[in-house]
Amino acid sequence: MPSVITMIFTSIYNIVDGFFISIFAGKTAFAAVNLIMPLLMLIGQIFLPAIARRMGADDAMYDTCIIYARINLCSTPFFTLQVAFQSFCNAAEKPRLGLVLTVFTGVANMILDGLFVGVFSWGAPGAALATTICECLGGILPLIYFARRNTSLLRLLPPGRVRFHLKLLLEACGNGSSEFLTMMSRSMINILYNWQLMRFIGRDGVAAFGAILYLGFIFSAVFMGYSLGSSAIVSYNYGAQNHPELRNIFRKSMAVLAGASLSMFGLAQILAYPMCRFYAGYDPGLFRLMIHAFRVYAFVYLLTGWNGFGSAFFTALGNGRVSAIISFLRTLVFQIAAVLLLPALLGAEGIWNANTAAEVLSLTVTAFFLVRYRHVYHYVQK
Repeated sequence: MPSVITMIFTSIYNIVDGFFISIFAGKTAFAAVNLIMPLLMLIGQIFLPAIARRMGADDAMYDTCIIYARINLCSTPFFTLQVAFQSFCNAAEKPRLGLVLTVFTGVANMILDGLFVGVFSWGAPGAALATTICECLGGILPLIYFARRNTSLLRLLPPGRVRFHLKLLLEACGNGSSEFLTMMSRSMINILYNWQLMRFIGRDGVAAFGAILYLGFIFSAVFMGYSLGSSAIVSYNYGAQNHPELRNIFRKSMAVLAGASLSMFGLAQILAYPMCRFYAGYDPGLFRLMIHAFRVYAFVYLLTGWNGFGSAFFTALGNGRVSAIISFLRTLVFQIAAVLLLPALLGAEGIWNANTAAEVLSLTVTAFFLVRYRHVYHYVQK
């Protein structure tokens, strides 16, 4: 549960930013932020102007895209630390510490967004500044904790006592390559979605898709948090050759994912109206588009938890190759095919259905590998 709640609060950064920008700066600024957001995971300061133009940013959106991205990129090293320390907190048997830090920075981001955007009227740059400050706090505070003597299982050694283990670092990079691929591919795919939306619908389409992703963070965070929290248990019991407990956690995970998938889909359908009104109640046209798109898009929550768990499960078992295959096909091949082909056949409706189609194809791959390796890793009894 700490891992699930941590992921939910981590998603609050973008959710709160999006709300204040949409309400106080308007849908053009909101569309500009959504257009440039996927690029923040891929590029640096130098390439922003050219790529923003290639993405379809018009004169009304261009300046907002650039300044929002430039401010946000300043906190990238600290955000990286914040994400890394979530795993360290779990390994140190201090998951609640990670939760407390995430809740603290999430609440601080809400307050600063309200101050900078709502009170000072700084618009999208104010939201970016609020996020940057809180991400810096999220990276520095756990660094201070682990650098000092503490009650956890981990502590950062002084520089003079640190040894460089290239082999272990390369193994870690290889095992984590699927997660790296997932994040990079997701950004590239979102860029492709925005490009298609600008072609078929325009700014309102980008604004609606951005809100769907923000709202979807809440639902996806449940699945990501569970995968993150259960991975440490899977890895520990596999390493200890405790096969009965490994089978136990796998069996329970299947039940949890089934219940969570149905619950998230149901909640998305029920809450679509109030949640979309939260973002676009001031614009009837954008609101109607958003609520329709979100209800169609919500079918993905029936599937995404299984695929995310499958990739994380094989990473926890030390099989980075299978995990990478699942991630590569899921987040790149199937997504690209869906977002390019379905709009050509169904128009704008194809864009809202593309993610679900990709997850259906991914589920067949995930199921194949789970069945194929069930006796190799002993998570299913013979």
